[in-house]
Amino acid sequence: MTAPVLLVTGAARRIGATLARSFHQAGFNVALHCHQSIDDAQRLANALNAERQNSANVFQAALDDLSAVKNLAKQVVLWQGRLDCLINNASSFYPTPLESADNEQWNDLLNSNLKGPYFLCQALAGPLRESAGSIINIADIYARSPLKGYSIYCIAKAGNAMMTKALATELAPIVRVNGIAPGVILWPHSDGQMNDDLQQQVISKVPLQRIGDPEDIARTALFLATRASYLTGQVIAVDGGSSLNS
Repeated sequence: MTAPVLLVTGAARRIGATLARSFHQAGFNVALHCHQSIDDAQRLANALNAERQNSANVFQAALDDLSAVKNLAKQVVLWQGRLDCLINNASSFYPTPLESADNEQWNDLLNSNLKGPYFLCQALAGPLRESAGSIINIADIYARSPLKGYSIYCIAKAGNAMMTKALATELAPIVRVNGIAPGVILWPHSDGQMNDDLQQQVISKVPLQRIGDPEDIARTALFLATRASYLTGQVIAVDGGSSLNS
């Protein structure tokens, strides 16, 4: 019996890397997708392969290029001959105030958060049916209650959440499709998006009065992939209770 295989998009850093490490520790072989962070992805693959030979591999693709998405799907399945779980984690995130938002930002945010994941699901539906596998989409609590100044991102993530429900219906009864809506897990990595004062304002609105940890997302994803056999079409908020305020 070969090990189950996970493909996680945006796996080089942050939550994506934590997802990859957690699933690898649970016995999965992991296909690490990246776009520009190839060096980080390769370092992660090297570390995982040092623990278990040929258990991780890097696949580079731009998710806004549909031909690249199809090729990514093909290469991942050829690698181990199977796919058991797809986690659509890759995402662009930055402010787009209405007065300055433009078409380039619209395309970038919709492509990375919705269009790319949708067509990757399409390309991998066959292999996931063969393994009776599952799809996990990383959404956001702001898909339900928008974040001021981030309208395009929120629209894209709202579409991502609906994609979870729509594909759960379409791929049932064989493939389960669920989502995770993180709250405050990591601060944006771009300089200037959130200063210390703004961070404290955000934390003050979280009932648990702290930010979460990427491991919170990884544990939820692993539960959805391996233990939640009667769960599909759900988007689970992992947010310290923030959604209670919406």
